[in-house]
Amino acid sequence: MKFFLESKRPILLAAGIYIVLKLLFSFGIVSEYIQQITIYVFIVVLAATGLNVIYGYTGQFSLGHAAFYGIGAYTSAYLVKTLGLDSVFALPATLLAGGIMAGLVAWIIGIPILRLRDDFLGIATLGFGILVRVFFDNSDRISETLGGSRGFTGIAKLTNLEITFVVTVFLLIVTRNLISSRYGLFWRCIKDDETASASIGIDTTRMKLMAFSYGCFLAGVAGALYAHLYTFLHPSNFDFLRSIDFLIIVILGGMGNIAGTIYAGLLWVGFIEGLRIVLPSNILDLRWVFIPLLLIMLMMWRPYGLMSKKRGDG
Repeated sequence: MKFFLESKRPILLAAGIYIVLKLLFSFGIVSEYIQQITIYVFIVVLAATGLNVIYGYTGQFSLGHAAFYGIGAYTSAYLVKTLGLDSVFALPATLLAGGIMAGLVAWIIGIPILRLRDDFLGIATLGFGILVRVFFDNSDRISETLGGSRGFTGIAKLTNLEITFVVTVFLLIVTRNLISSRYGLFWRCIKDDETASASIGIDTTRMKLMAFSYGCFLAGVAGALYAHLYTFLHPSNFDFLRSIDFLIIVILGGMGNIAGTIYAGLLWVGFIEGLRIVLPSNILDLRWVFIPLLLIMLMMWRPYGLMSKKRGDG
């Protein structure tokens, strides 16, 4: 009860947004394609929030976030298909399983690699991301169900607006409360100065591992939602460029700012898919010219992110 009372304002705001979206969906005001992209925005925001916890709040430079996104997706899809759990009522359990698997893997690899810092940590996580991509490409040697380089097909379509909205809002509020707790304070201290944090008694290794595992847990849940939205998984969906997408969203929104991640996620997905709608198919690839130009202009205008409160905001 205390959790809901302390989060009354964001819950009321979320309820208002849900009502508007539900009306738009129910009366067919927006197309099915726009409905799917709207749900996808929530998924991207959830995954990017996980990276924001890791990089924005704790200062751990990760370039392998998409790997944990993929682990959650493949875990949930595999459980649903092999156990016959193709029911909306079973989806929360498989979402949790996808998140836990991603978080567990993050905890295991985090023990050795989180001893690294800055660019060295980024290279280590990049290497892990490539390793996971190769594993997905050859996963059919473990189980034909996983599909390997052919892709994972026949996934039940279970993700809908209600489930995605509730899961995303709930985990965003949990993350907000966690950041406002002493753990969030420890994370921010480690980001500012890890050596000084250790000198005042903060267990920096444990706190970094906690932030890394939790951020990857969020990515795993988001990946599970993605799997049951698009019903097809391919290793290329979780490559290095997808990690860059999440990183761009975190930087655009302002590192260490959840609201900024939400706005940037909406802007990023909306801009990419908007260009897909506006541009003719024969020049669709030109959107990859417009996107870097947008990023350059935004970084010149808001170098610390859209919602950053740091100096230079103007």
